[in-house]
Amino acid sequence: MIQGSGLGYRRDLAQDFLKLPENHPIDFIEVAPENWIKMGGTARKLFDQAAEQIPVVIHGLSLSLGGQAPLDMNLLAGIKSMMNQYNTQFFSDHLSYCQDHGHLYDLLPIPFTDESIAHTAQRIRTVQDFLGCQIAIENTSYYLHSPLAEMDEVQFLNAVAQEANCLIHLDVNNIYVNAVNHGLLKPRDFLNRVDGARVAYIHIAGHDDENPELLIDTHGEKVQDNVWDLLAYAYDVLPHIPPTLLERDFNFPPFGELLAEVQKIKDFQINAHKEYRHVA
Repeated sequence: MIQGSGLGYRRDLAQDFLKLPENHPIDFIEVAPENWIKMGGTARKLFDQAAEQIPVVIHGLSLSLGGQAPLDMNLLAGIKSMMNQYNTQFFSDHLSYCQDHGHLYDLLPIPFTDESIAHTAQRIRTVQDFLGCQIAIENTSYYLHSPLAEMDEVQFLNAVAQEANCLIHLDVNNIYVNAVNHGLLKPRDFLNRVDGARVAYIHIAGHDDENPELLIDTHGEKVQDNVWDLLAYAYDVLPHIPPTLLERDFNFPPFGELLAEVQKIKDFQINAHKEYRHVA
């Protein structure tokens, strides 16, 4: 069972994961199945060595849960195989779409409408039936707010999760980025209203300040103070402490700096004085 604090596994960090110091704060690692289903060679051997020592969580990038294209059943089969191989029953993906006659390699927003709720929830139920477990859906950063919206983002997230009977993967940095970029929903209001009983997993990451009114969710910088404050608030208002992962995709600092950020997550969790939530 997975709980505590984690760090995303990246190939550039492979050797660091195999040389972790004693009493390190990494309780689990996360990988994107799209990057590993067909991966072999040295990269796969190094990952498998790390996975023998640290539990694995699988987080998808391209199921396109809100899209119109048919679900990629070959990808789903690969995800199920990875879940079996690495002995995990937890999987999450984004509440977005990324396919239109092929993969678009970007996470595009779904209009916050009743029609989108019904459509997306049906696709999530199909995925859950295939994988044999509840999945979690992640709130995404987005840069264009649809004029078709009939509700705000957190109402939409809650409604999809309830209709699909799935879990919620909360990205704290995305909440902050969207709040600054759109000015529609204050970050603490989001956390006060999210269906906390369904929140099973959290991401935290850094972003780029393009200007005071535009933040870009890059995962290429250290976590900023406002986002740390929001994570602490999330632990205050949620009924439990979900497993929480630091995302860093490029522009890597010395590994010790990443470990310090993961340790900060763990310290926040300990100071929250609440029970931990586990994922399989």
